[in-house]
Amino acid sequence: MALDGIFLSCIKRELKEAVGSRIDKIHQPSREEVVITLRHRGGNAKLLISVGADSPRLHFTGVTLENPKAPPMFCMLLRKHLGAGKLTAVRQQGLDRVLFLDFETVNELGDLVTVTLAVEIMGRHSNLIVINQAGKVVDAIKRVDPEMSSVRPILPQMNYVLPPAQDKLNLFDASNEEIVGAVTAYPKDQALSKVLVGVLQGVSPVFAREAAYYACRGAEVVKSELSEPQKERLAFYLGRVRKDLTEGAPKMTMALDLNGTPREFSFVELHQYGAAMLTKPYETASALLDDFYSQRDQISRMKQRSNDLLKLIVNRTERTQRKLEAQKQELAQCGERETLKICGDLLNSNLYRLEKGMSSVTLENFYAEDAAPVAIELDPSLSPAQNAQKYYNEYRKAATAEKMLAGLIRQAEEELVYLDSVFDEVTRTEGESELLEIREELTEGGYLRNYRRKNLKQLKPRPPLRFRSSDGFTILCGRNNRQNDRLSMKEARNHDLWLHTHNIPGSHVIVVTNGEKVPDRTVEEAAVIAAYHSKAQDSVQVPVDYTEIRNVHKPNGAKPGMVIFENYQTAYIKPDRETVERLLQDKS
Repeated sequence: MALDGIFLSCIKRELKEAVGSRIDKIHQPSREEVVITLRHRGGNAKLLISVGADSPRLHFTGVTLENPKAPPMFCMLLRKHLGAGKLTAVRQQGLDRVLFLDFETVNELGDLVTVTLAVEIMGRHSNLIVINQAGKVVDAIKRVDPEMSSVRPILPQMNYVLPPAQDKLNLFDASNEEIVGAVTAYPKDQALSKVLVGVLQGVSPVFAREAAYYACRGAEVVKSELSEPQKERLAFYLGRVRKDLTEGAPKMTMALDLNGTPREFSFVELHQYGAAMLTKPYETASALLDDFYSQRDQISRMKQRSNDLLKLIVNRTERTQRKLEAQKQELAQCGERETLKICGDLLNSNLYRLEKGMSSVTLENFYAEDAAPVAIELDPSLSPAQNAQKYYNEYRKAATAEKMLAGLIRQAEEELVYLDSVFDEVTRTEGESELLEIREELTEGGYLRNYRRKNLKQLKPRPPLRFRSSDGFTILCGRNNRQNDRLSMKEARNHDLWLHTHNIPGSHVIVVTNGEKVPDRTVEEAAVIAAYHSKAQDSVQVPVDYTEIRNVHKPNGAKPGMVIFENYQTAYIKPDRETVERLLQDKS
């Protein structure tokens, strides 16, 4: 993981500037996240603490997170024990991935006490632990009983024990000669980057690879093959990094792939990826982490809240797909109905040759050019005329079934498209209110019959996403199917421009023209918004259809968000998050 002990020391330096601040608010947006708002003379600062296995960290954040209606129990415990406490110290032992935040507060008896938050950044073992003045655990966001860990259980009233220490060198305390000597003496003959991880305390593989890249000029070199010049370059690099960190001038850098997706970050400039990745510098560690994790965490957070909806949609989709396959097979069988009519005609024309009790008969098929004989099965209990009538009846049933099945298949296919669009909506939701709106949509559609109506009465629909193009045109983007319908069918005017991804679930986008001609740049920006707010958000080339709103119609009985349109053009666009965020006006 990139957030190593050295990176954590940079966070510590930033947090120390907030010493003396008082706690204003405490929230817990999700099961493994806590946000503490600190009040100081310059204003407020939000400290985000996350102990999720895939994104453990703490830093100041500018992202506004939606909180649950009822605060979780751990959030209530923090409010009780920290109250309006004052941050008095930020501590780190060596370069361990544990940061201690000391708060001075008043207990229930009115005594001034110190309560400590231990933030442990250790992958899936990450935790947030409340420790009282006596060094005992008050509680933890993740309790660890003896069955889970016999080495270090974490339960209320137990003494807090530090994670086991590692016998490694501290970059700030050890000299360059000591580090190079430890690398040379390392027992395993591995690549230099792996040896550095084994020798230095609190360094991530990303930093170790960067140091090895500099020392060996990009070559893969194992420890035993290190030359003296390479050792000297390694010592120089480590010394330069130490100097930058000591002087408070780290080179905060994020590495992004060519699509702009964040991949790695570190406190040094990253050159190891060459032209395969882009790099972006940041002034502070908090700004870097905030940018790196904001989008990923938003997706993860909403998946937790929408897990039941996603499961419902997946189950309904699978059931509809099975039903559709069965209907298609049945329709294929109905395609043979003409054979039934031919059998009835042949029997009817040859009644004089048939007798009751026959189980089959072979007759010349006068419909075929060569009059090839056809074997026809008969019911021995029926007369020849009744056998002929039986085939006619089966023919009529097949014809009727074919008409019904064609309609049922069309409905099933439309339902699959609709369910796919709802699934896409749920994965792109940004708050509980949007989820409630989708729940209401599914309830009205009969998919959530048992959902509590009282929750729906509390619903306050959020407005569409509003953007302003570089040419000054207002662009509106629906958040869900019901909002898509309102935008396209009620709010938009005839000459407004309508955009939607081609045969891909996504939002309806409207360019408000006010009767003016829309410049190509605005059309392109609106198409980027449509592509970004679709299932193809992570694709490179996304087809986006656009036409005037007067060419868009909603068929009778169509499901929410489902429309038909004509006289359209198609643009191929690359979704771009930065463009979308730059044009966004109001996200409330």
